Amino acid sequence: MTGPEGALGAVLETMSWVGLVPGIPLLIVGWILAKRRCKWTKTTAEVFEAGGFQGFRWSDSDDSQHVTLNDPADVPIMDVGAQVDLYYDQCHPSRWRLAPPVRGNPPLLIGWVFTGTGIVSTVTGFMLMIFWPT
Repeated sequence: MTGPEGALGAVLETMSWVGLVPGIPLLIVGWILAKRRCKWTKTTAEVFEAGGFQGFRWSDSDDSQHVTLNDPADVPIMDVGAQVDLYYDQCHPSRWRLAPPVRGNPPLLIGWVFTGTGIVSTVTGFMLMIFWPT
């Protein structure tokens, strides 16, 4: 191939390699990270006060009781005895938050983008070879 189809073919082949070579390992790493993560579970916690500090008291899925004191800068002042929705990490119940956790997986996202680019470039390159008029 000479002319514009030759240059386009070289660009598409380069994009295939640039997309697929890092994309597939990133997908594998992203899937492994996703499988190893612990789930966050929603529960109801009770607000209590101790020594001038407020805290939360809740039980996890194993009926183990957990108590934490809150940093006033991180958690708003609430009424004692109020029930709040609390999200906690099942593997590490000391990790908790009041808002639903947002779980990102950058290697998986970047892997999908790279792999998708590589696949589209590969298919387009084959289409160019088959259907470009000579």
